[in-house]
Amino acid sequence: MNEIKKRPVILDGDPGHDDAIGWVLASTIPEFEIKAITTVAGNQTLEKVTYNARRIAALLHLDIKVAKGRNRPLCSDLIIAPNFHGETGLDGPILPEPDHDLSELSAPEMMAEVLRESKDKVTIISTGPLTNTAALLLSHPELKDRIEMISIMGGGLRNGNWTSAAEFNILVDPEAAYTVYHSGVPLLMCGLDVTEKALVYPKDWERIRALHNPVAEVVAGWFDFFFIHLNSLGWSGATTHDPCAVMSLVHPEIFDIKDYYVDIELQGRYCRGATIADYNGRTGNTPNCRCVVGLDREKFVDYLVEACSKFEGWEV
Repeated sequence: MNEIKKRPVILDGDPGHDDAIGWVLASTIPEFEIKAITTVAGNQTLEKVTYNARRIAALLHLDIKVAKGRNRPLCSDLIIAPNFHGETGLDGPILPEPDHDLSELSAPEMMAEVLRESKDKVTIISTGPLTNTAALLLSHPELKDRIEMISIMGGGLRNGNWTSAAEFNILVDPEAAYTVYHSGVPLLMCGLDVTEKALVYPKDWERIRALHNPVAEVVAGWFDFFFIHLNSLGWSGATTHDPCAVMSLVHPEIFDIKDYYVDIELQGRYCRGATIADYNGRTGNTPNCRCVVGLDREKFVDYLVEACSKFEGWEV
């Protein structure tokens, strides 16, 4: 029997309900070796999302380091999203308290340590603002070649969700996004083009709840809360953004992926934070990003349910 080759992974995010669901998914993927969790201010303040990350790690029995990142974007004031994620950033089900101490290293330094120590190149899965990843690239340019890929949940080639032009994660820190998109590191971008099609309907998360294991019940509870605000905006299902950045790495066959040159608007009065794709190659720039623009929704849901089924007999 062939041994599964492990892919070193850093989970960088601002949990956040969809970050949390993405991390549940990541923890069940046998090809992943999660080396660290790093947190960044975004969906809520840094203190709140870091506490959430540590509780998620306890829920999932992840014996790995959690490092706290930057508490604000590189060049601008912080924007948070309590309307979607609540006052804690992860309102809803009760979670276990953290069972590991927080690392003394900052998130960029933790990332650098993982890159230096890994025998294989490392994949960074970034499901929040790109502040930590940009800080890593700016402070340790010598480690850039140690990154296999950065899988990003962020942006929208056709539209935004926080403004008409900009998606939340990119809008929070456009300068960080610009740094990452111009870094030369291979990028996989799951923007609104795919994530707003990755709808999970109430009947879908009832399939998860029906698994009757502790983690599945928490995931269903996260969907319950996350859907409250989405439903008030007219959505009939939950836009499951962050799990796309995880699943597209291991099940690319269910996604539609295009190669484009993508740039970040920094100055526009109305379009700051927009992700601009060169669809027709008119700029002459070589594509810098693999852009996920569609998916097989039913298979996406099936894989989520399958991931949640792996916690049978789990103790919380």
